[in-house]
Amino acid sequence: MAADAVGPAHPGPRPGNPCFSSGPCAKRPGWNLAALEAALVGRSHRSTPGRARIREVIERSRQVLGIPDGYRLGVVPASDTGAVEMALWSLLGPRGVDALSWESFGSGWVTDITRQLRLPDVRSLGADYGRLPDLGQVDFGRDVVFTWNGTTSGVCVPNGDWIAADRQGLTICDATSAAFAMALPWDRLDVVTYSWQKVLGGEAAHGMLALSPRAVERLESYSPPWPMPKLFRLTKSGAFDESVFEGDTINTPSMLCVEDALDGLRWAADIGGLPALIRRSQASLATLSDWIAGCSWCRFLAEDPAYRSATSVCLRFSEESFLRLPAADQAARAKEMLGLLAREKVAYDIGAYRDAPAGLRIWCGATVETADVAALVPWLDWAWEQIRARV
Repeated sequence: MAADAVGPAHPGPRPGNPCFSSGPCAKRPGWNLAALEAALVGRSHRSTPGRARIREVIERSRQVLGIPDGYRLGVVPASDTGAVEMALWSLLGPRGVDALSWESFGSGWVTDITRQLRLPDVRSLGADYGRLPDLGQVDFGRDVVFTWNGTTSGVCVPNGDWIAADRQGLTICDATSAAFAMALPWDRLDVVTYSWQKVLGGEAAHGMLALSPRAVERLESYSPPWPMPKLFRLTKSGAFDESVFEGDTINTPSMLCVEDALDGLRWAADIGGLPALIRRSQASLATLSDWIAGCSWCRFLAEDPAYRSATSVCLRFSEESFLRLPAADQAARAKEMLGLLAREKVAYDIGAYRDAPAGLRIWCGATVETADVAALVPWLDWAWEQIRARV
């Protein structure tokens, strides 16, 4: 929807695109259904052109992200969740595990490791929403599982310097809301997972799994004692299954989604690759930071700018009169504010995650225009004033 003038009670033009959801995320600027006209609908993903499209996704992803030679990259089922679960079920067991969590998804991986895989030697290193655990406590003689960017907390690790270069265990990194928007130190990461629906603005249901040579060596030297569902199998007869990483997917992907992923990757390359994608996210974060500096009613959930996310930007309501309300009333007021913004077609789906403190979550990945973020912030103040009278 194009920006337009509004009545005097309103603060100004609406964002050109009101989609600030943290997943599925906004499509790239200028996207429309014509981008999918070349999709191989009705063709097998195992046909010659079908395989070629999937291999193109892999190779373009490798180029944009700067994935080193020797790392395998493949399309896998069930979005980022499926990719993480494949890694956990296939690789964990021969060493103790340090599992880090500071938001809901990291907590979910801790639960799966301890309650589903039931590994005997697991250390859970956690922190509350808005903070990081003490990264200096991580033992890299063990396998380490962590999210690079906490999508539901707006907290990311500042860099890869805390990861030991001479580690003995594997590092398994859920990078779904970081890939294509943050610089990943590939030499410190053995497993990286992400999906198309985040920074590329692609469609959901498909994940990407990158494996270092050390991770491949683990797959070939270790067989988990538990039954392995077909969707998780990365070996055949004890040998690494190269075909999964050469365009032969485990199950049937959507060729419409494949075409959409290619459109996003071509756009990324056209605008300047990873550096340009990072700059776009950082510019939107800077716009919100400038606004927060003068805002009286909300703050960043991530307290330290060093670990503040540039993609899933999480804000907490901070006005004392609001915080004195019972939790149920806080939730009701927040819902009312979100409803106002949606009805005005200003912002959709920007509520804080259900387990996080009451507030907002504004996606600022590379497909979001910084000008739309700038247009949004006066509307946030306007919506707050509407509900503030009832606080």
